[in-house]
Amino acid sequence: MGAKTGLLVYADGEVPELLRQVGTADLARTSAMMRRLYPGCEIEPCDGTELWDGVYPPKGTAYAASWPGVDVLGDQRVMIDFPSQLAEHLVAASAGRRLVLHAMHSVVDWLAFAVWEDGHLLRSLSLSPDSGIIENIGEPLPFELPYWAGDRPADVIPWPDEDEEPYALPFHPLELGEDALRALCGFVLEGRPQPDDIDADSLALHGFHVRDPQAPDTAEQEAQLQRVMEAMGPPRFFSLGPDGSLIERDGL
Repeated sequence: MGAKTGLLVYADGEVPELLRQVGTADLARTSAMMRRLYPGCEIEPCDGTELWDGVYPPKGTAYAASWPGVDVLGDQRVMIDFPSQLAEHLVAASAGRRLVLHAMHSVVDWLAFAVWEDGHLLRSLSLSPDSGIIENIGEPLPFELPYWAGDRPADVIPWPDEDEEPYALPFHPLELGEDALRALCGFVLEGRPQPDDIDADSLALHGFHVRDPQAPDTAEQEAQLQRVMEAMGPPRFFSLGPDGSLIERDGL
């Protein structure tokens, strides 16, 4: 499984039903939504994409669409370990509406999702095998129940030549993540589509470069990281000697 998401959806009702009714998102309407959600930021239009690709934009880019009744935003900035700590202004923008956050990262098997109604948090879950259950607020939603009941065990088998512990969670976060995405938003990224799933390739999102003038420039951050890596020099390798001391080796 290789899916990644950083997704917010604001809706006047059930997201899947509303997304099934939308057409082409108006750029002016979507740009106005972006200005509301990113106060003080510099926002510049760029190439857009489809919803299927737009749930995990490059850093510094957001993909968005605003239709009557439902707004969609893809941005890595919403991939936070504690969904309940989503920025206050983003939650406040959901007054009188439903707000869904969905975030997952396949590299670390991490999943987080949350649901607010009229600004009130109903459910938040965040977990990964390395960190365990990071946040668990509210009653599990219906699509979660088979996982907590043990009906969807993690199908993860360690490599035969490695002495690994069993998978650290009773179920796989990314499997739950796909079911959460379908139940809350109406589509999946991986797995077998169902007949009533939304065709996420058919919904176009507008693209925006977003920069916070108070934050370090992305290019400068990358350049600084590169300078640090260069200053570290070549890697060094060690092994334990008979007396327990470290002995440097010439390579792997």
